[in-house]
Amino acid sequence: MNKKQKKVLCRIIATAVLVVIFSMLPAKGYAEFILFMIPYLIIGYDILRKAWKGILNRQVFDENFLMAVATVGAIALGDYKEGVAVMLFYQIGELFQSYAVGKSRRNISELMDIRPDYANIEKDGELVKADPDEVEVGTMIVVKPGEKIPIDGIIIEGKTTLNTSALTGESLPRDAGEGDQVISGCINMTGVLKIRTTKEFGESTVSKILDLVENSSSKKSHSENFISKFARIYTPAVCYGALALAVLPPLVRLVMGFTPEWGVWVYRALTFLVISCPCALVISIPLSFFAGIGGASNAGVLVKGSNYLETLSKTKYVVFDKTGTLTKGVFEVNGIHHNTIEDQKILEYAALAESFSTHPISRSLQNAYGKMIEKSRVTDVEEISGNGVTAKVDGIPVAVGNTKLMSHLGISYVDCHHVGTIVHVAINGEYAGHILISDMEKQHSKETIAKLKRIGIKQTVMLTGDADKVAKQVAENLGIDRVYSELLPAGKVEKVEELLLQKTEKEKLAFVGDGINDAPVLSRADIGIAMGAFGSDAAIEAADVVLMDDDPLKIVKAIKIAKKCMRIVYENIYFAIGIKIICLILGAIGIANMWVAIFADVGVMVIAVLNAIRALFTKKL
Repeated sequence: MNKKQKKVLCRIIATAVLVVIFSMLPAKGYAEFILFMIPYLIIGYDILRKAWKGILNRQVFDENFLMAVATVGAIALGDYKEGVAVMLFYQIGELFQSYAVGKSRRNISELMDIRPDYANIEKDGELVKADPDEVEVGTMIVVKPGEKIPIDGIIIEGKTTLNTSALTGESLPRDAGEGDQVISGCINMTGVLKIRTTKEFGESTVSKILDLVENSSSKKSHSENFISKFARIYTPAVCYGALALAVLPPLVRLVMGFTPEWGVWVYRALTFLVISCPCALVISIPLSFFAGIGGASNAGVLVKGSNYLETLSKTKYVVFDKTGTLTKGVFEVNGIHHNTIEDQKILEYAALAESFSTHPISRSLQNAYGKMIEKSRVTDVEEISGNGVTAKVDGIPVAVGNTKLMSHLGISYVDCHHVGTIVHVAINGEYAGHILISDMEKQHSKETIAKLKRIGIKQTVMLTGDADKVAKQVAENLGIDRVYSELLPAGKVEKVEELLLQKTEKEKLAFVGDGINDAPVLSRADIGIAMGAFGSDAAIEAADVVLMDDDPLKIVKAIKIAKKCMRIVYENIYFAIGIKIICLILGAIGIANMWVAIFADVGVMVIAVLNAIRALFTKKL
């Protein structure tokens, strides 16, 4: 509890004690008024001041104005105890709400406690602590066991295991050693590391993630925008309604020859005002989304705004990229067929020609070659998107790619009867054979597809640039409904656009990719999900939702979190509006008194806030 909250708590206690003492005294009339004005001003001076400022700024209709009018009116009618009680319970509710929101923020801060406090820089044989913001790119930093890695970089010396739970939500450590890239926010668990920084702190992974979470509240959902608009219309409406309730019935009674009973109807109008206060809605709905985003962050699911959380909850179509999403993206050479030269020689030409590419297939060729790549032997490299690579190795023209590349170059090739990715190789304009490469399915891919269908996903689709035979086998193994193969990047966008036209407006389509080469598709879908994006800048920038590890089951968790959050939001909306409508009717006809009004305001708000905080907890999803 902070200083401001402690001060309010002291005022609440002092007010409650004074009300009990003054209620026992025999004071009547002006003496009773003066006595009860003391606790009233102690507990309500700030509300009165805010209401007055609102009037001066021509922003009259808010909860402070409603409370001020209701309590001053009750006191004017001689109901001193009720006037003080309404203000007292309102402040109790506000204190509870302030504490709940503060605790929610602290929980999220703790869950996302990845901001490093310092970076160790070695100077004159000693370690000096420096502010991470002041460390330049290329600086050598030292990270001792138990410390957070402060800035993204490459391990130059040392070997360790890294705790990535603050980023991924998973406790399984990752091994890292010399030459490995590491990102800020991870905790070094064992060995001493020397790391050469590759980014400034402001551009590092931890900084981007913190910025993403902190700014997520600026992107409001349709539900939040609706509640904001609703409150702007609703509050003036109930004020005018209360005024009509105070004036019209007495006038009608007066015209009909009855006593007007002004006091009775003014009391009912004041009760009406207290009941109508929209605090429960205005506070609990944003808090529900805030807690949902925080809970998702704890699970390694970064959602860029409550609008994306709402869209994710309505997802009915999930479209996957294959490589790196449903499969490991770790390709292995499983055979060399129809080759006219020896296996090692064809691997050498293929690996050298592909040595400037970062594509997983290129890396698999280089790994299979198993020797140091001498890039000086390679010239005239040309990468043809969706086809392959042409280059000169030791001055000899080499072409490495798919059947499209061979057809483009006018080179006849031999098809492979095995299922996998087929890399055709031509040397000096003649076909030299093909290399069979296979990608491995991820452990939880099949389980993910099955669970997505269980939680209401209507259709799963896979898009890939792989050969049709390979794509169909993967889709069949995993249980995917539809598959489109041999697609160029632009073709993936076209297929997503076709799928978008097939669904209804209320149904949403999510695309799941690796966030690096799928940026156009991630942007085109209703919601883009980048998975396996551990440390990927492109993923964090391109996607609406970022999964911080490569387990496809996180997709199921992300949708479940979104559905739970939206369920809580609607529970609060229906509960708050329902209770208020019932109490407003009871107050207007004189059945509900000021104490019922206090429950309708403070009680409903407390219940709604408690319900909203449930969105923070996602472990059992």
